[in-house]
Amino acid sequence: MPAIEVTDLSKTYKVPVRESGLRNSVRSLFKREFREVLAVDQVSFEVPEGQLIGFLGPNGAGKSTTLKMLSGLLYPTSGQARVLGHDPRLREEAYRQRIALVMGNRNSLQWDLPVTDSFELQRAIYQVPKVDFVRRRDEFVELLDVGDLITKPIRNLSLGERMKVEVIASLLHAPEVLFLDEPTLGLDVTMQKRLRGFIANYQKESGASIILTSHYMADVEALCDRIIVIHEGTILYDGDIGGLRSKFVSHRLISFGGSDVSEEMVRLSDSVEGSPERTILKVPNDNVAEVASLLLRRGVYDLSIENVPLEDIIDMAFTADDS
Repeated sequence: MPAIEVTDLSKTYKVPVRESGLRNSVRSLFKREFREVLAVDQVSFEVPEGQLIGFLGPNGAGKSTTLKMLSGLLYPTSGQARVLGHDPRLREEAYRQRIALVMGNRNSLQWDLPVTDSFELQRAIYQVPKVDFVRRRDEFVELLDVGDLITKPIRNLSLGERMKVEVIASLLHAPEVLFLDEPTLGLDVTMQKRLRGFIANYQKESGASIILTSHYMADVEALCDRIIVIHEGTILYDGDIGGLRSKFVSHRLISFGGSDVSEEMVRLSDSVEGSPERTILKVPNDNVAEVASLLLRRGVYDLSIENVPLEDIIDMAFTADDS
């Protein structure tokens, strides 16, 4: 049985409508008008046990709303979801003991308590045996190098530091399903890489099923074998990154030092751009080998053939959907 099963899940918000001005303000006291906003529209997917998937989309696409419904924080308008055999809407204690939700723009730890006391509070809430708690806490603290932070109150930590201890706190009870909403928010490049390694290691060691949202494509490419792209509440793509490239991209980027481009290269390329120091050719996949051969025969230096960046492919998917 899949760890997560989502069938035609939808969420519609009722948003109050009120025009500016005193008269409209008074009228809204007696007769309120609402409009409906469809945040998630009949989304369906499954996540097998032990899989880590990327859940991608622009702001307002429905990613966080979906995760909140799966964790039981929001009640869906229609459709069904099952996580580890539980209905998230019921918010059963047995269910909450088996999952964790980490939101990069939200703080769940006690603002005025030292980090170590917040960890102890998590242990008490989830009734984690002391031996297991100490082992996990010490291991996680060492892996993320936060030993100098655990005696400080949460309020004294930077956004990136809070994110690290939030992730640790969420894993102390060893959740079997983990929802990560922008977990590398506020971290520098070095710490982003360390946290990615930490998440990958936890997933490998525990066999947990993980749904990850992130605007940092390095997170997705490093961690996820499968991605789901959502736009305006609807799934546009569900599959591996290679399949996404094949569906939306028909070219690769060839770059090289200098600006010596022949007419034949221009003919075989969709576009040419760059500077006197470096040139970038946008070449259809069928012409890549021929263009590369031409460049090598001309003795160019510093030649590279690259895929289109993942964030650009995501943008192409959104553009294709809007059209």
